[in-house]
Amino acid sequence: MPKMIVSIDGVVIKEVQLTKDKTTLGRRPYNDIVIDNLAVSGEHAVLQMLGTEVYLEDLNSTNGTYVNGKAAKKQLLQNGDTVEVGKYKIKFVNEVATDNFEKTMVFKAETAATASMPSAVSPPPVFPTGVSANSAELDALRASIKVLSGAAAGREVLLTKVVTTIGKPGVAVAAITRRQRGFFVHHVEGGGNPTLNGAPIGSDPLPLKNGDLVELAGTQMQFVQA
Repeated sequence: MPKMIVSIDGVVIKEVQLTKDKTTLGRRPYNDIVIDNLAVSGEHAVLQMLGTEVYLEDLNSTNGTYVNGKAAKKQLLQNGDTVEVGKYKIKFVNEVATDNFEKTMVFKAETAATASMPSAVSPPPVFPTGVSANSAELDALRASIKVLSGAAAGREVLLTKVVTTIGKPGVAVAAITRRQRGFFVHHVEGGGNPTLNGAPIGSDPLPLKNGDLVELAGTQMQFVQA
């Protein structure tokens, strides 16, 4: 099934399966793919699926839509094409077109349980996304994020991906990245005033250590490393 993998600055923030004849993309919350960024028009583009083929059409957006670096008005997407809107890059993956596409890559979407949490009272859902690590890396680096406040207090999510995003896409998102020398956190998109031990988290990665407190959109979480 075709899908779009949305990333910014090399960090995967969401994955959307193309299950409808038309999938809309834009800044407004009613779109199927919501990108909350001023560089993205309210109704920016539409993806039309005809059988196994997917066409991208720009909806007269202010800043345009680009495919593999070139401006596109309406274009048939090929497996592996990169769509660019603002600073966001959206990789088109058509698993029907090839059975061996990046077999070493494993992408995970949000779970139904976390996606259904009311954003007003619950902590931002935690979406495990990105690339799976090998067993040696997992043995060397074992860590998790534990939710301390809100309706999901006590919930613990293992950091088993190279990149794990926390938050709600379109509202507030931060990313925790595992590197050889440890774990790092940085702000990806939206507001929420994310902090690390009370200090603001910006776009530059900050190192995490056992017991650190991360707060995002009013929800407090603790980084736990064995």
